[in-house]
Amino acid sequence: MRSYKASNYVVAINLSTILKGLLIFVAGLLSVFSIIGILTSLNPEYRITSDSLNQAASNVKGEALYKILALENRSFNHILTEGEQAMPSLSSIFFQVATNVSFEDPRSFLGRELPGFSIFDGDILVAGEGTDFTNMPIESVPPPEALEAGNEAPLKNMGDLKGTDQKSGDVAPPLTTGNKKTVFLYFTHTRESYLPYLEGVTNPDSAMHSKINVTRVGDMVKKRLEELGIGTSIDKTDVIQNLNNKGLNYWAAYQESRPLVQAAMTSNKDLLYMVDIHRDSQRRDVTTGTINGKSYAKLAFVVGEEHPNYEKNLQVATELHKRLESKYKGISRGVIAKKGSGTNGKFNQDLSGNAMLLEFGGVDNTFEELEKTAEAFAEIFADYYWQAEKVDHAPITPAVRQ
Repeated sequence: MRSYKASNYVVAINLSTILKGLLIFVAGLLSVFSIIGILTSLNPEYRITSDSLNQAASNVKGEALYKILALENRSFNHILTEGEQAMPSLSSIFFQVATNVSFEDPRSFLGRELPGFSIFDGDILVAGEGTDFTNMPIESVPPPEALEAGNEAPLKNMGDLKGTDQKSGDVAPPLTTGNKKTVFLYFTHTRESYLPYLEGVTNPDSAMHSKINVTRVGDMVKKRLEELGIGTSIDKTDVIQNLNNKGLNYWAAYQESRPLVQAAMTSNKDLLYMVDIHRDSQRRDVTTGTINGKSYAKLAFVVGEEHPNYEKNLQVATELHKRLESKYKGISRGVIAKKGSGTNGKFNQDLSGNAMLLEFGGVDNTFEELEKTAEAFAEIFADYYWQAEKVDHAPITPAVRQ
């Protein structure tokens, strides 16, 4: 220790204390850099990600936040019931953040170990009736032979399709978009078909056909939307045929359908909504429901999380789900979010906040069931559409009655 006297003051400097402080500071810096180095060198699946933090935070309910505030201000306790006053389990939250494993989701234990298991991955953002991790939509890949031109299955039950082609009465809607086409329908997986119409096909992954497929569902939706005054265009480009011509695999389908959406947006400045229509690979017990004594094919909304429009897409899908459930209880399986290596993660939804992907029924549904669902969706969408138009103060043209 050294002492210095200046006027009436004595300043003591302890060199060993300074040296010790410097050593602690340097050791702290080395520790921080070492931890950062370890974290960044880990394989991606073992890192603590913002998604894992978000997943953990989602387990903290609003009641728990009130309880935390009540530690400082007891008046918040009066807001909560006795059962809501329990604190969240911090150990389970920290465990989930550190390991990316959730005891409530068994897929988190197996996802890293089983090859291809990520195809069943996804998050249930809004659960429909009966929806859980065991029956979420499956983005299956058909075997190559199912897409070859000479291997298409013979068709059956074609008489069932006659009723779906009937036109409704010429009743003018109260509102109309006039000559504007504001909704665009297209099909990334164009050939997704339905087993009741494919002779000899039992494997859900092989339910593919170039003529009888989801494009017929698009026709149903278009017809009903236009009857409700909403101008709708439809693009039936055979994306799968384009993949075959270019020698691309099935996973490149969204890459191939993307120019269709971009071209529609460029050529039509009135376009507001883009709907990609699909068919799920789940079986009948998951994709079918009875509403008011009638059999309906169920709907599922799929939202890609890997793009900036994610929250807007989620908002639109959630609102439509809620409206469907309020009038057709059980028709919507919910809103499912997908991202990661096992899926596209965008589904062309990054092109617009009003883009959506809809799963219409599953491999076992009939076109009679699908038509009921198409009409229900169009009805609910039209209500949502006209309400949004009024809120946005967009011009609405009264229908001209003949």
